[in-house]
Amino acid sequence: MTFYNDIYPFYPLQRTSFIFSGSLLTVILVFLVLAVSLLVILPGIRGKSRLFWMFRIIVSLFIGSVIVALNFTSDWAEARVTTNATYKSFSSAIVNADIGLHVGLYGINVTLKGNPLVQFNETIDYNEMFSWHDTMEEEYEEALEKGLPNPILYIAEKFTLSSPCGLIFQYRYSGRYASATLWTAFCCWMLTNILFSMPVILYAGYMMLATAAFIFFSMASFSTIMNVPQCIFSIGTDSFEAEYSHSFWLALATGVLCTIIGILVVMFDVMIPEKVKEAFSVGVDSCEDDDVSCGEGYLNTIFLEGVTISPLTTKRVSVDI
Repeated sequence: MTFYNDIYPFYPLQRTSFIFSGSLLTVILVFLVLAVSLLVILPGIRGKSRLFWMFRIIVSLFIGSVIVALNFTSDWAEARVTTNATYKSFSSAIVNADIGLHVGLYGINVTLKGNPLVQFNETIDYNEMFSWHDTMEEEYEEALEKGLPNPILYIAEKFTLSSPCGLIFQYRYSGRYASATLWTAFCCWMLTNILFSMPVILYAGYMMLATAAFIFFSMASFSTIMNVPQCIFSIGTDSFEAEYSHSFWLALATGVLCTIIGILVVMFDVMIPEKVKEAFSVGVDSCEDDDVSCGEGYLNTIFLEGVTISPLTTKRVSVDI
């Protein structure tokens, strides 16, 4: 029993934890609306090209949504550990909890979940976001004022400017360049979709390869954090290090997908250019559609009676000077 019946007097009551990124939710909703809007027009497409158009829409929107969403996810690298740790300052209470560190391009996300969830008459379920977009020091000071649990404060302190680990310099700059190359990949993706609707399919394939290249550049930029000595997080009797996580491998899979599509488009455009243009409905006459039959045209000579067509003559104009 503590002095105030298990309620710590220097800290406010537990508030609602960080649940989901609003920016990531916006990205998902925008691309869902685009997908629904484009799929609505599918019934108006005739013939076998309908299935190909649906495949193009789904794959293209998947690549675009992943590129944008990767900028706002917080699991490019992560680490987890289950240990016994001091819960809060000015208290000797020890809790058993699952502690997680999730690193994104713009900040970190620290989780603390009790095992069991309710201990000391309190629900231990924290999910706190710390961004280094502005200043990490201010957010760390706010966390101290809020009285967040010690494991969260310990991990957040490692990413401050005063920390001897220097993690803020490693992750902030690598994340900044990774984000810049991802936005460049998004611009290449937009140009790719524009070129696919024009009779320049070969250049669309090149731009798809450029999209894959910039995705790989972003991964290489983020991977630079692994080339420096890593800081080991020690909580209680256990320690852990951050490793690559879901967003990193999703970026790799998307880059490989863009590479395969780009190579196939370039290869088919060189080998069978007419078939490729027909598949993308570019430079193809409407009479080539499977469901449309174009008949022969006849000329009614009645309207041409009495009409004489004289050849064009050129008049030479002389100018007297």
